[in-house]
Amino acid sequence: MVKDNIVILPHILGIFTNFVGPLITYLVGEGDLKKHSKKALNWQLSLLIYSFIAGILMFVLIGFLLLGILWILNVIFCIIATVKASNGEEWEYPLTINFL
Repeated sequence: MVKDNIVILPHILGIFTNFVGPLITYLVGEGDLKKHSKKALNWQLSLLIYSFIAGILMFVLIGFLLLGILWILNVIFCIIATVKASNGEEWEYPLTINFL
């Protein structure tokens, strides 16, 4: 049972460690864990780019709103992915740039 639920790890770690947790699980994982880690890592790297753009837009004040929205989206998307992974499903994060 524990081995089956290990696939939720990269999604949960994405909330707390951004791309570092999914990157570690991607590097050491295999099989389903590697698939889920790849999806979580792609989302976290996309989020990093979006956050950088929002940081630049802070000079025109809209960046503050965008960063808040991105933070909320990250939490929601990671929770949805965690629930889907615990049910044995793969979930494609919306707004994701596929790097891997």
